[in-house]
Amino acid sequence: MAVRRISSLLSRSLSLPSAALLISRGRNSSLGRNTQRFSTAAVIEEPITPPVQINCTQLLINGQFVDSASGKTFPTLDPRTGEVIAHVAEGDAEDINRAVSAARKAFDEGPWPRMTAYDRARILLRFADLVEKHSDELAALETWNNGKPYEQAAKSELPLFIRLFHYYAGWADKIHGLTVPADGPYHVQTLHEPIGVAGQIIPWNFPLVMFAWKVGPALACGNTIVLKTAEQTPLTALYVAKLFHEAGLPPGVLNIVSGFGPTAGAALASHMDVDKLAFTGSTDTGKIVLELAARSNLKPVTLELGGKSPFIVCEDADVDKAAELAHFALFFNQGQCCCAGSRTFVHERVYDEFLEKAKARAMRRVVGDPFKKGVEQGPQIDSEQFEKVLSYIKYGIESNAKLECGGGRLGSKGFYIQPTVFSNVQDDMLIAKDEIFGPVQSILKFKDLDEVIKRANATRYGLAAGVFTKNINTANTMSRALRAGTVWINCFDVFDAAIPFGGYKMSGIGREKGIYSLHNYLQVKAVITPLKNPAWL
Repeated sequence: MAVRRISSLLSRSLSLPSAALLISRGRNSSLGRNTQRFSTAAVIEEPITPPVQINCTQLLINGQFVDSASGKTFPTLDPRTGEVIAHVAEGDAEDINRAVSAARKAFDEGPWPRMTAYDRARILLRFADLVEKHSDELAALETWNNGKPYEQAAKSELPLFIRLFHYYAGWADKIHGLTVPADGPYHVQTLHEPIGVAGQIIPWNFPLVMFAWKVGPALACGNTIVLKTAEQTPLTALYVAKLFHEAGLPPGVLNIVSGFGPTAGAALASHMDVDKLAFTGSTDTGKIVLELAARSNLKPVTLELGGKSPFIVCEDADVDKAAELAHFALFFNQGQCCCAGSRTFVHERVYDEFLEKAKARAMRRVVGDPFKKGVEQGPQIDSEQFEKVLSYIKYGIESNAKLECGGGRLGSKGFYIQPTVFSNVQDDMLIAKDEIFGPVQSILKFKDLDEVIKRANATRYGLAAGVFTKNINTANTMSRALRAGTVWINCFDVFDAAIPFGGYKMSGIGREKGIYSLHNYLQVKAVITPLKNPAWL
């Protein structure tokens, strides 16, 4: 049964042998010397106490915070220490049933799909205003539960979250059908109708941003929702759900269930009364989600899955700028980003210079308590991801990639990993093929554009790509040749609310954000009426 194969419907991690600490030997005997250059002071200091109280740890069903039907809870952990932050209600299939029933009633009988689109927009805007009012607490909670730098959460992700809901509020009263000419005396119109109850499963790497990507378009279109949080990061979704009801969202429109993949996630994916499913997570888990949806009621599914994105540095590049941007493309969010530029292709003419600058930049990266000002990199999300990343580093060493810096953990507490750079990486190595989801940069050499296009496309993934060049013809050639849903030219990780995001190949189905995301949550109905003696057709 597919359920048994689900390790977690929200985990991007694949099952790999663990590697607690790496041992330097042979041609990589400089590892011990390199690791000494990383400062561990920031991670061995006493962790900073987060400036936020935790008040929402229950499930949200039909407008009320309630315990799980079983009464069970599970611990959510602080990645800085591995210690328990809080115990959160553990939802399972029975709780999913309760949540879907509430969402169904809210859609079939409630006011949400029946109120004017303008009134729905006003609620979304009030919600965005409340989030802005509470943004400091939310940024602190996101950092505490996820481990990402507080400055990143506060200055980048919360403003984007608010902007996304402003954007979708603006769309709410602009969703409409068409009048279609027909070959005969008929009036033909199309209606764009809400699809019904949407099931949504979000990941742990960007909990608030992924909440906005899923919830915003679904509500703007008039749907109701059952959302399953990542078991690693349930706290901010529960917090903002409370704010949604303060903004006037009717009961049952948004339901939040925290829990695990094999129970709550599988129950949601296979539920017969869920009309549409959206999932963000690993490709392997996405296959299972798609299978569960197909085996139940054949509900439509959008998937935003894994990636192994190329970042291509051309021979005309400003090497200083390219090295800095490539560093950002990979190490942002501790490397826990589905579109990370995790295959850094560098033209052979600038390869050596780029490598030295990339290594130096990684060595300068500030790793430590994410609440501390100036910290660029916090801990990995949990022990499973921590061990997975170290395992891939071990595979890189064993496959004769050259470890330029990093390669081990920082400190003795929490899930901190040294920024790691490999050179002499070949296309057939695991570190060049698999999604590591950690702070590991793999640098590969290429000779010409035809070669790098072929190699960049030689992957099961197709989520994103980056190109660094001064030549507009090169940029145009690459942007059309690369098989990826997003191509960034001389930039990376630009996530505007209006820009669609999604993948080719096994990186997903459908698009998030922008006008394209609305299509995921609408049905198109054709209405045909005969015309008697029409003055015109």
